[in-house]
Amino acid sequence: MSRTARIERKTAETAIELALEIDGGGNAHVETGVGFFDHMLTLLARHALFDLEIKAAGDLHVDAHHTVEDVGIVLGQALAEAVGDKAGIARYGSISLPMDETLVTAAVDLGGRAVFVDRVSFPTEKIGEFDVQLVREFWQAVATNARINLHLVLHHGHNSHHIAEATFKATARALRQALARDPRESGVPSSKGTL
Repeated sequence: MSRTARIERKTAETAIELALEIDGGGNAHVETGVGFFDHMLTLLARHALFDLEIKAAGDLHVDAHHTVEDVGIVLGQALAEAVGDKAGIARYGSISLPMDETLVTAAVDLGGRAVFVDRVSFPTEKIGEFDVQLVREFWQAVATNARINLHLVLHHGHNSHHIAEATFKATARALRQALARDPRESGVPSSKGTL
């Protein structure tokens, strides 16, 4: 069964079209108008092995907040739709991922409850023109709308670009583990029988 989703979302602030294939090859075509964010989403697709297409138009004359948050909302919705009933998946994934001087741990549970725990801080307010607060806004939106537990912990690091990049790569790798099909798991990986 193909694990895919295609979602469009339009508000007074943004218009987003997103296509996701969980069992892809890591291919991304991303146009949000926010260069650093496009770079992070491309890394996310590559390391999760998602095929991901995103076209977003937002009120960038205000700032990038609405665009980044709304892409997170739509990506979370797409993940929830594409994974389906979760039968046969690993459910959990985690990794401690180094990025030069930076080390970030990401842990996920696709158990159906939205919880985001953020223990990541940045030494600067901006990465180029990108507001580092938007990293948290993005992951909060993804976790809430995908209905997953996502924990991000920065162990050490002093370069804001590396820290942001490590959160995207680590989460991608954790999702890749959690979404993987487990040949020994015949049903839903829960004692409750549903997720």
